[in-house]
Amino acid sequence: MRLLFLLILLAGTGLGIIYPWATTNFAGREIGTYRVYDRGGSFRPVDVALATVDAPVRVLADLTTFAPPVTTPAHATLHVTASTRGETVLTQALNFYDTTPRERSPQLPDPVFRDDAGLIHNVRPGTYRFAIAQGDVDNVQVKSVDLILRSGGWGVDERAQPVGFSLMAIGFVGLVMSLRSRRPENPNSQPPAPRRGRGKQS
Repeated sequence: MRLLFLLILLAGTGLGIIYPWATTNFAGREIGTYRVYDRGGSFRPVDVALATVDAPVRVLADLTTFAPPVTTPAHATLHVTASTRGETVLTQALNFYDTTPRERSPQLPDPVFRDDAGLIHNVRPGTYRFAIAQGDVDNVQVKSVDLILRSGGWGVDERAQPVGFSLMAIGFVGLVMSLRSRRPENPNSQPPAPRRGRGKQS
């Protein structure tokens, strides 16, 4: 039973954590990474030529900070907008909530947070303008912001994470219960066995 619950836990971890992360960060090919903000300057838009074969295009943002930001789901750290031919094709608020920071390299230890702005499903050949702006959170010590575009990715199935987290919970509880049920008994908890031998004579 322990092996079964361990397999359930591993399957839930893969479905709830590894699959969404891998799909967001590695699916498809990278079109490019574009610096849109450096500390002391202002946000600048980026114009990128896209083709039909690039669809769908995933839009990501990397936020580099001097210290981990204090974020909440109700407030946006950044706003991302994509448009072409005067038509807005994507708009998304990013809060970077519950994201795991990473370092670019040992020489650049400032934490980097990545958030997903979504997919542009229908791509018409032409120039797309991507604009990132400051959100309503003003206590983030932003060092730089990068826009990342990936081509040929696919969306994360919204059912995957809830199912994965449920499997993780079932596997974890079952594993703990199976370990507790097989715990060896304490020999001191049993009364000593009666000794055999001659009784005392008066």
